[in-house]
Amino acid sequence: MDDVNLIIFDCDGVLVDSEVLSCGCLLELLHRNGIDIAEEAAFDMFLGRTTKSIIAQCQSLGRTLPRGFATSLRACTRATFARSLKAIMGVEELLGGLTTPYCLASSSDLERVRLCLHLTGLASFFAGRIFTAQMVKRGKPAPDLFLRAASRLNVDPARTLVIEDSVSGVQAAKAAGMRVWGFVGGSHYKARDGRSLLTTAGAERVFDRMSDFDSQEAGAVHGLVR
Repeated sequence: MDDVNLIIFDCDGVLVDSEVLSCGCLLELLHRNGIDIAEEAAFDMFLGRTTKSIIAQCQSLGRTLPRGFATSLRACTRATFARSLKAIMGVEELLGGLTTPYCLASSSDLERVRLCLHLTGLASFFAGRIFTAQMVKRGKPAPDLFLRAASRLNVDPARTLVIEDSVSGVQAAKAAGMRVWGFVGGSHYKARDGRSLLTTAGAERVFDRMSDFDSQEAGAVHGLVR
């Protein structure tokens, strides 16, 4: 891709297969606080959002969560990740072969991102190239995080490609004036039509295997477009 000078990867659901694990923790804690939400509805409402925005959304629905909710969620998630977190299949090979500069931009906090990368052996790929929602005032679907990453790396947003698995992430990339591809290879899309969701949100291509990621514009030949 001669017209792309930077690739921005989301973390959860793109680099690491974490969404089902973290959603399980979220649903468990919501249930403890009298809020019962089906897994599919939780993905629709909260996928790609910060913990702060999840708490705010619950409050907007008239359900106030306790002060220690974020701390409890963080502890549950850490323990679950330590037991079960895996990298997305083929992502290490992809990162190792990229010649275009890349970085990571996640709605998760820096501590969690670092934990995910450490547990999955991906930390060395992103040393000094991690951007999180803590660094901006507005998280996804606002474009702030992606624009900050591009600015810090001195790259024109129009020459940036984002790889995202969430509707809010795709919307954020589009709002930033960036190209965006949707990835639906995470386990949270096994029973959901992620292709339609991300295409409708604005993703120009959707793929489900990192081995299908192609650095050439002819990537559609390898299944990037469905």
